[in-house]
Amino acid sequence: MPNRSAGTNLLRLSARGLLRDLRASDVRALFVALALAVAASTMIGFFLDRLDRGLTRQAGQLLGGDLVLEQGRPFDDELRRTLEEAGMTLSDQVDMVTMVSLGDAFQPASLKVIDSIYPHYGQIYVDRGEGIETLAHGPAPGEAWLAPRLALLIEAELGDRIQVGEGELTVTGLVEREPDQSAGFANFNPRLMMHLDDLDATNLVQPGARVEFELLAAGPPQALEQLGPLIERLRRDGVDVRDVRRDRPGLGNALERAEKYLSLAGLAAVLLAGVAVAMATRRYVERHLDTAALLRCFGASQRDLTWLFALQLLWLALAASFLGALLGLAGQAALLALLTAFLPLSLPPPGWLPLWLGILTALAVLVGFAGPTLLRLKRVSALKVLRRELDPLPASAWLVVLVASLVFGGLLWLYSGDIGLAASLLVGGLVMLVVLWGLGALLLGLVLRLASRLPQGRSSGELSQAVRLGGRQLARRRSASLGQLLAFAVTFFAMAMIALVRGDLLTTWQAQLPEDTPNYFAINIQPGEREAFIDALDANADDRTALYPMVRGRLTAINGEPAREAVPVESRGDGSLRRELNLTWQAELPEGNRVVAGRWFDDLESAQAGTGWLGAVDAEPREVTVPISLEDGLAERLGLALGDRMTFTIGSEEVVGEVTSLRNLDWDSFRPNFFVIFPPGVLERFGHSFITAFHLEAGQGETLRRLVQGFPGVSLLNIDAILAQVRDVVTQVTRAVELVLAFVLLAGVSVLYAALTASRPARAHESGLLRVFGAGGRLISRVQGAEFAILGLASGLMGALLAELAVAGIYVAWLDLAPRLHPWLWLVLPLGGALLIGAIGHALSRSLRRQAPAASLGLLGEA
Repeated sequence: MPNRSAGTNLLRLSARGLLRDLRASDVRALFVALALAVAASTMIGFFLDRLDRGLTRQAGQLLGGDLVLEQGRPFDDELRRTLEEAGMTLSDQVDMVTMVSLGDAFQPASLKVIDSIYPHYGQIYVDRGEGIETLAHGPAPGEAWLAPRLALLIEAELGDRIQVGEGELTVTGLVEREPDQSAGFANFNPRLMMHLDDLDATNLVQPGARVEFELLAAGPPQALEQLGPLIERLRRDGVDVRDVRRDRPGLGNALERAEKYLSLAGLAAVLLAGVAVAMATRRYVERHLDTAALLRCFGASQRDLTWLFALQLLWLALAASFLGALLGLAGQAALLALLTAFLPLSLPPPGWLPLWLGILTALAVLVGFAGPTLLRLKRVSALKVLRRELDPLPASAWLVVLVASLVFGGLLWLYSGDIGLAASLLVGGLVMLVVLWGLGALLLGLVLRLASRLPQGRSSGELSQAVRLGGRQLARRRSASLGQLLAFAVTFFAMAMIALVRGDLLTTWQAQLPEDTPNYFAINIQPGEREAFIDALDANADDRTALYPMVRGRLTAINGEPAREAVPVESRGDGSLRRELNLTWQAELPEGNRVVAGRWFDDLESAQAGTGWLGAVDAEPREVTVPISLEDGLAERLGLALGDRMTFTIGSEEVVGEVTSLRNLDWDSFRPNFFVIFPPGVLERFGHSFITAFHLEAGQGETLRRLVQGFPGVSLLNIDAILAQVRDVVTQVTRAVELVLAFVLLAGVSVLYAALTASRPARAHESGLLRVFGAGGRLISRVQGAEFAILGLASGLMGALLAELAVAGIYVAWLDLAPRLHPWLWLVLPLGGALLIGAIGHALSRSLRRQAPAASLGLLGEA
């Protein structure tokens, strides 16, 4: 930095110069691009930060509390004190299965014992004799609320006294919906809700009894962040810490994809803003070459010039950052306003980190995309005042690309948190850029050759003549035209990529929950009543899934070691280690399952026919290791891979399975899914039941009544409330995705504006020459429109190719979606590019066509 006096003068001079430059179109383009980069990054940063906190809060409505702990014994007082001191409100809950009786009627019921604080969030829909009402509390001591199916099975009415263990309770309500209703199958029996004060009188909690104690905590997000270390310790100690992403995979998948999309959109907006900065800086530097030469005549050194123009752009970056931060705050507020049905209003205010990251992004974009070009000003010679041809050589294109790539790679790492992903994307992008440069040169040459072969002479039409002349002008500036072609192609690619991902995400989400999505699960279907139940169901249900056999088994060992000791420390509290798993057997890969590693059983059978487990499993079942297929998410959590052995205890027997395949499941479908699948011939000897899912339209209560009466042992689980909640979340997140898409489109328009502004002087010079040689305004207008349309057409073709390749890679590697081809893109993007670039370029060149030839000729190289 120069000395203090000189530094002060440079500060004043840079500020005055910037104020004078604000009238220039390239400075306006720089300002808009930087502001959009900051706005996009801060908006996405603010939103994702609050979305993550909001997801934790949403877990309070889905799971019963902001923090839900579960274990097989009561929680100690020390843990309670720690949670209360952190600002959490606690609610106790006990779950178990017991027999309920009324007279001669007996029925197993899923007991839910709650205290006076329940529920933390939401309300209970209950019928207490005067229609369904919503209440923010459970039954009072001495009362019981029953699920309608349980009341039907034991023929209980309001006011009846039912026997629960050794105690008696009065039926005072029928529960239609609970705020923390679960879609899992840990308890298959109909619900009975009672007060915690009545639990001792039932004498149900005895040593060895299968009881689950839950501690539901609610409090501010700051308290949850403070409890992070404690939560990790509880997980290591085997306490099940409930997580909405794992316990609600259908909802968690939609939100995870939305977060990834928003991150991708933010990076796309930053990339587009960087391209706009690079294009606008080129024009900025060319405009200031004469100014720099004059300053050199007055004694300014190269160092002074560097500081002067760097300070000018720094002032511009700070002003753009301020405006961008305000836009980012407004944008994230708009996103949250769209998601009010999903995110509670008691969220913490936005933190400062996304704001600083946004400003850092602006400075990084400025340094990376503008820095190498700006260095050209320090090399200007004082003799340029007398000899205009003494321009300093422009910065090497590859130097600009290298520095910009390194900066953007750093931003990728910063935003993704994954250096491997950032490095692979950066290297792949650089390789693709080399390929694109060659492909762009070939494509531009082909288009120009086609334009040059159009008919000439008086017989040719005005349009043909304009296209031919426009092609010649592009050919004369082939290097600059190629640069613009690549800039436009990257712009169309980024805009198309975000639009395609958005469209396919919405299609996936809408397909995830069609109108006939199963809203009931039928569980505990016994083998003897299987056919009769299916016949009764098919006569009334709109749609149902296949029947799956189900056996309950506990995972007790992994590779010969106790299961809890064999898994990673952070997974020792995983629910799969604490409760029985639902096991099934299938010969064919179930619908919605996809093998991602290993081989399915039919491939193994062909390799092992007559030997191995196929021939020995019936003879010596305890000594044979059978192949099993495992869900990939569970395998990742438990640290399992192909070849690992898992021991399941079923009743008094043990079955050992070797993981021979990993499956990806369609949790979004709300159909039966299984973590572990065995081949046929292994589990049939154990007691088992069947499960299916089906869809019933609203108002078919009589159908349910007939099913319950005809098959009293079958449990029917209604998940309408969960489906409605997931649909609502998907709808709201869809709106947020569309708002972010608008920011990306704005960033794309800024690139187009900056690129066309950068080429304005050259086009003005060409326009002036045409006017001197007698061309009319109409012909010049057509020539300029044709020139821009040719660029747009070629850019659209390249953008379509890039978008298809990038979207396919993103789907497979990141969003876990099936890649698909978009034929319409190859028509819409080239034609749309020709129209868009042609219209914008033609509009921006309107003032040039009205200038006198002398003014247009003098614009080249002037301010």
